[in-house]
Amino acid sequence: MKKLGLLMTVFAFVFALQVNAQEQNGPVITFKEKSIDFGDITQGDKVSHTFELTNSGTAPLVISNVAATCGCTVPSWPKEPVAPGKSAEIKVSFNSAGKMGKQNSVVRIYSNASEPIEKVSLISNVLPKTK
Repeated sequence: MKKLGLLMTVFAFVFALQVNAQEQNGPVITFKEKSIDFGDITQGDKVSHTFELTNSGTAPLVISNVAATCGCTVPSWPKEPVAPGKSAEIKVSFNSAGKMGKQNSVVRIYSNASEPIEKVSLISNVLPKTK
């Protein structure tokens, strides 16, 4: 009975290694950072940040779409594939006009990577304009 248990444990370990190896094939997005906090900004300010990503996988990365949670946040991204080992940038701009208080502008990145949807965010605290 102990041999069967040991055999099952070895089988499970080998299976887990194979699954992990298969997941590492193909494109993989690795971000330098996934969020940036601008702290306090004044209503009407426009802020932007460029998120650097690297394709740490084994196949070209294709970003099919980048979508923001509201019209106040505008992303731009590379339309050409990112080769394995190469880097690219996603620029995100946030316009705080009409916003107040804590803001977390989330941007979703849709791609052919092992994780097909990634998220980055711009965080800020919008204060009223002073007169």
